[in-house]
Amino acid sequence: MKTLNDINFENKKALIRVDFNVPLNADFKVTDTTRIEAAKPTILKVLEDGGSAILMSHLGRPKGVEEKFSLKHIVNTVSEIIGVQVKFIGNCIGEDVEKAVAELENGEVLLLENLRFHPEEKAGDKDFAEKLSRLGDVYVNDAFGTAHRAHASTTIIAQFFSENKCFGFLLAKEIESLNAVLSDSKKPVTAIIGGAKVSSKIDVIKNILDKVDNIIIGGGMAYTFIKVKGGKIGDSICEDDKLDVAQEILNLALAKGVKIYLPVDVLAADSFSEDANTDVFPANDIPDGWQGLDAGPKTNVAFSYIIADSKTILWNGPIGVFEMEKFAKGTIELGNAIADATADGAFSLVGGGDSVAAVKQFGLANKVSYVSTGGGAMLEMLEGKTLPGIEAMLK
Repeated sequence: MKTLNDINFENKKALIRVDFNVPLNADFKVTDTTRIEAAKPTILKVLEDGGSAILMSHLGRPKGVEEKFSLKHIVNTVSEIIGVQVKFIGNCIGEDVEKAVAELENGEVLLLENLRFHPEEKAGDKDFAEKLSRLGDVYVNDAFGTAHRAHASTTIIAQFFSENKCFGFLLAKEIESLNAVLSDSKKPVTAIIGGAKVSSKIDVIKNILDKVDNIIIGGGMAYTFIKVKGGKIGDSICEDDKLDVAQEILNLALAKGVKIYLPVDVLAADSFSEDANTDVFPANDIPDGWQGLDAGPKTNVAFSYIIADSKTILWNGPIGVFEMEKFAKGTIELGNAIADATADGAFSLVGGGDSVAAVKQFGLANKVSYVSTGGGAMLEMLEGKTLPGIEAMLK
């Protein structure tokens, strides 16, 4: 795996695929700069070597050219974060772009306009990829969040660079961190899988059964498992059409010697709202009219013991409706337990949009080993899939 450290960028133009698909408010200000900050070390390495950087990214899901999705809105924020005044051009291919790139001097950064203003980007069009490839001497892929898409700028473009391509620091770290869980893990390995639906995590759970010792299942998806085991779940969320899948997972885990842990008690509410009446019930005996919205106190203690005993921890998905303060305690206590285990030497990887939002919201991002920037890409790697954006770099 060739990374930035294998290339000297002196007098070279680095064409870097970054993931600057960041949230903007009504005034077009960036409200979460995590992805920009994550790309900073890669950009600075190129500049410090004595090269220049051409940055390409998408933003949102535009239908043709839409001003609200223009990357011009983030130029000042990118400039502030990397400490260099970033230049911008209102397209990503064409003569004007090639002229701007030719005039770019060592130490300078140019941000191209939104790749998805061209439908050829998502279509994986080879001619479009070739036009992009003219802009750089070296292609650097540092966009893990789009590595599972066979788009022109993430996958097709790599074929035009033969040896002159490498992984950026962020993408290399993402691969390394996932391998630390999936391939090179220290035992015991515990995976915490949460979120609302079993259906979105079936393949993940099946794929990691050969790699983990414990699986903690929390959040809304836990009730499908509790119901298939004969539990009474009241009005809690449940995928009745996935009961057979839940049973299959329980059977597979038993056959492979993997322990599956479900909540033993839950904090339930009589409506899905912050103002609801709440009570704690056994997880398998929730009265009608009540729905489980968070892990209960006994569950929090039990889960923390399992985590404390783990050397490798994967966390994907919250175990309660943490967006409501009343139902955030389970997710907070889980996060604190992971932070404590990490401080004691465990390797912890957090990924998936809601889990990442939770660790940031509760100030835990710097207390775990790694926070993944790519939800969909991480899930596909956990499912055992080969990501096209990574595969293209290894050819």
